[in-house]
Amino acid sequence: MSFFKKLRDKMFKSSDRIAQGLDSIVEGTVPEGMPDASLAPSARETGPAPAKPGLLGRLLGSGETARRVLDDAMLERLEDLLIQADMGVDTALRVTANLAEGRLGKRVSAEEIKQALADEIARIMDPVARPMPLYPTRPQVVLVVGVNGSGKTTTIGKLASQFKAAGKSVVIAAGDTFRAAAVEQLQIWGDRAGVPVMTAPEGSDPASLAFDAMTRAQETGADLLLIDTAGRLQNRTDLMEELAKIVRVIRKKDPSAPHNTLLVLDATTGQNALLQVEIFRKIADVSGLVMTKLDGTAKGGVLVALADKFGLPIHAIGVGEQIDDLSPFDPQDFARALVGIDA
Repeated sequence: MSFFKKLRDKMFKSSDRIAQGLDSIVEGTVPEGMPDASLAPSARETGPAPAKPGLLGRLLGSGETARRVLDDAMLERLEDLLIQADMGVDTALRVTANLAEGRLGKRVSAEEIKQALADEIARIMDPVARPMPLYPTRPQVVLVVGVNGSGKTTTIGKLASQFKAAGKSVVIAAGDTFRAAAVEQLQIWGDRAGVPVMTAPEGSDPASLAFDAMTRAQETGADLLLIDTAGRLQNRTDLMEELAKIVRVIRKKDPSAPHNTLLVLDATTGQNALLQVEIFRKIADVSGLVMTKLDGTAKGGVLVALADKFGLPIHAIGVGEQIDDLSPFDPQDFARALVGIDA
């Protein structure tokens, strides 16, 4: 199964909400979850029914396609739909304004709007779709941060397995020393991938473990050192200061490290992801994003808001627990899946 097919299938909560909403907007009905008041009288006026298709159209199976004039009322409903998908007010307004250019006052179908919306989303996201850069520095130190439950540990395991399969020598540091389950999970991934996992007794200083792991990675000539960190609520000052300490200690071994700081975000948190990016950038100089759990939310639009606001590279997205459920971010595939285009 292609990753796009998997993405489309697993993002059904986001794509179905947007796709059904677009169909309702064009047909002049009220989609589920939207108040009747949002359907202004002008939005119900879809104009004369389209002519029935001729013989060629019937032979090709084109059938009748609902169309309506793209007017202000329709744009307002489209904005509401995108905001419900957690695209954020500013981004939703910008997307609909760009979509209206050259189309305002013209009759459009739901499929045409879907394609135009997908094109606009892809345009926003093209500049940030970049794989995690690899450098000649050995070891290349990759610090992975995020809040509790964002999927950091699983993401590290998948990255380690993928890098090892690509011929890279990898070491993992299980820096979430406060949660035994996280260490055990990384050890399982390490065994599966044939990657060593450095651990420390529960409750140990994670900065000390990071320092020791860098020493080992240097001695063994490893290409990559992936450092897990404990989940940190961005409003817990003490935990954020501990993260800053890890960065300081790493730089005692290599002033240029960490060479990548990946922030793992849980898509189900919606707009809260924007606040997480703002705070983690100040503490750990985030260089790129990984978005997980896109299969468990109707809020996939938050990734568009992140790209629009911050412009940080989006390296990968996750839609499940299997090794191939973490894939490089493809803006065209994501945009088509988000709006419910099948192919």
